[in-house]
This record gives sequence, structure tokens and C-alpha cells, in this order.
Amino acid sequence: MARLFGTDGVRGVANRDLTAELALALGSAAARRLASAGTARRRVAVVGRDPRASGEMLEAAVIAGLTSEGIDALRVGVLPTPAVAYLTSAYDADFGIMISASHNPMPDNGIKIFGPGGHKLDDATEDRIEELVSSGPGSRPVGAEIGRVLDAEDALDRYLRHVAKAVTTRLDGVKVVVDCANGAAFAAAPLAYRAAGAEVITLNAEPNGLNINDRCGSTHMEELQQAVLTHGADLGLAHDGDADRCLAVDADGAIVDGDAIMVLMALAMREAGELASNTLVATVMSNLGLHLAMRAAGIEVRTTAVGDRYVLEELRAGEFSLGGEQSGHIVLPSFGTTGDGIVTGLRLMSRMAQTGSTLAQLCEPMQTLPQVLINVAVADKATVAETATVRTAVAEAEAELGDTGRILLRPSGTEQVVRVMVEAADADTARQLAVRVAESVSQQN
Repeated sequence: MARLFGTDGVRGVANRDLTAELALALGSAAARRLASAGTARRRVAVVGRDPRASGEMLEAAVIAGLTSEGIDALRVGVLPTPAVAYLTSAYDADFGIMISASHNPMPDNGIKIFGPGGHKLDDATEDRIEELVSSGPGSRPVGAEIGRVLDAEDALDRYLRHVAKAVTTRLDGVKVVVDCANGAAFAAAPLAYRAAGAEVITLNAEPNGLNINDRCGSTHMEELQQAVLTHGADLGLAHDGDADRCLAVDADGAIVDGDAIMVLMALAMREAGELASNTLVATVMSNLGLHLAMRAAGIEVRTTAVGDRYVLEELRAGEFSLGGEQSGHIVLPSFGTTGDGIVTGLRLMSRMAQTGSTLAQLCEPMQTLPQVLINVAVADKATVAETATVRTAVAEAEAELGDTGRILLRPSGTEQVVRVMVEAADADTARQLAVRVAESVSQQN
């Protein structure tokens, strides 16, 4: 049977793959696995969601599962994923649940579960929850032992006070356009940036349950680029549906991706004595330009598999202080247990205000190498990269590149494809080599 949990919780089309029945079962199973046993106090789980319409249905189902197991559900409403992770710790809850499909289109939804302290679950814990979903409920409490539903009226204020700690320099005089993706950041992001002193112009901050991520946010940045130019802003910030990502646009309308943000922040943190072990954690998808910039600065880069959970594991294992992904998931463990797009935005603008530099100037150390990505449909994505023909094609391409580029073959986590990625000093070379390697992969069908 296919694994229920993916790289970031349980996700699928709401009411088809992710049904109310499954949500109830997940809430019940999470309660049995994660709630503290043998304690005199009432057991509590924090529950939040993004604004997509199906979130209302799934929230009700998850809460039904929790309360049926004697867990009080502390409902925090529409808030970013990192807010739910933080509040799980701040309220001293047994665990937390976020209902969101992040940057996915509106018909999708997802359920993310955080353990005690707001930490993402490890594989073994997810496997145990899956087993409990399959086995079904056991004996359930009755009477006064049934869980209750509570609303956390101060949730947004608590979270805003928390992210305000990321501001190192007041943002007075900084003009920023913020694309909230009609998602979970629609209230929190503008409030956080204005509280820090920035002049804020909002885009896509009117969610109606149906328009989340609809041609907006961190996956569709054209509107933000134009708005920055139209308003003469210093920068633009783009969040995704659950606001754990942040990408940026400089004053000239150029996109600043997660790699450039990590380089900027790593240099700033080293200057401030905050870069633990002089190390940055990134995934294999980060551009070679990031590695070259960090090498020039004398900063070590630890590389992980794709997925912010693997970045988080490496950060915790090495007690490092900065990590992230090209997609804009930036993790600062001193501010949270997951990526927080609003914290990232505040840190970017603080650095601009502190140095008096433009975002483009701060990003100059990061020179992105041309990158070509080709998705190849295959019959067996798990083994195709190990065939002799493909290995030969990769070896020959790597020999041509030398130390001026790199090649990465990666099976997709969600599709029956192998992703062929080539970086080189020029776009033509990258494209030619990517096509050549992709053809060798395709021939294995």
C-alpha cells in the first residue's frame, strides 16, 4: 500500500483523496500517538488552517477526531503554517495540526502534523500514525472526558510578537509590495511589516476560499514584479498559500530566489556572529552559484535531499543556524521549527535598512549559473539512473563540464518522472547536455 504521508504531510484533492473521513481518522490517530498519557491536565492540540474553502470541512473533521479521543482542540483559525508550529510550543500543546496544501492549487488540501514543541514528525512517528489510521479507533472516552473545542483569541497577536523579534533594524523608509497569495499570510504579513516600520502595499490579500495561489504568490510573481515597478518600491515579497515560503523582487523587478536570499543571510549572520559553525544547509537543488559564493566567503555548505524536512534534520543534527531551499523555504532555528516566510521578509528588509544597500546590491555575491531542468517520463523512476547507458551519458557530460557546472538526476517524489538538471557557465552548454542526458534516460523505456 502506498504511504499515506508524503514529504510534507498528507496531501491530495480535497473530498476525493483527502476526505472528511480520512481527516477524522488522522486526527484520532494523531491523538492516540502524540498526546501525553497519564497527565492530570487536559490534553490539547493546536489546529490552524489556510483560507481555502475545503479547510472548513477538514478542520471540522480533524477536530471531531481529536475530541473523540479526549483531546481539547485549540482552534487558532487562518494563520501561516509557521504560526501553528510556533503556537504549538507557545501554548505548551501536546501537538499541532495545520490544514493546508501550501503552494498547491485551491482544489488540493493537506494535513501537516507537528509534534511537541512544534517540530515536524520523523518517519517512524508518521508510520505509527498510518498504522493507527488503518486499525481504527479503540475504546473512546465518554461524558466529561470528551474533548472540547476552544478558540485562541490571542493567537495572531502572539505570533506577531514572536516574529517581531526577527527585526534587527527598524524598517522606516522601506517601501515594500507584499503578495499574500490570497492565503494564510493575508492578515499577518502586512501587520508584521507595518509594525516594523515599513510602508506596505498589499497584493492578493483578500481570500475568498477559492482564489488561494490563483496566478499569484511565490509561484506566479509577474504581478508582483510589475507592482514593484509601478509603485517605485524598494522590493517586493511573495508568500505562498501557507506562508512558509518567501521569495523577493528587487527594485528593478528582478526575482530574488531562495538561493540568493540564503547567500545574503549567511553573509549577514556571519558578520553578526550568528552563523553557527560557519555553515549553511541547502538542498541538492541549490544552484552551483550558491556554492561558489559561499566558497569565496569561506562558508561551508552542507547539502541534503530535496525537502525542508531534510534541511531541518541536518540543522538539528549539527546545531546549525541557517538553512533552506531555492523555492524560498528559509529556516532560522532560533526563530522557529519550520520555514517562516514572514521572518524571512523581516530579516531581508532589516539587512537593507541596516546597510543602506539595495536588495540588488546585497545579492551581488550570488551569481546564478544557467540551469536547465527537463522532466522525463519513465516506467521505473527508481532504477533508471543506474543503468549503464545513463551512467555513461552522465559521466561524459560531467567530464565536459569539469568544475564549471554540475548534473543532477532525481526521481520525482510526486510524479512518474526523472528530473534531469544541468548547470553550466552558459545556457547553450547547459541545454545541450541536459537534452543529451534526458535522451539517454528516455531510451530506457
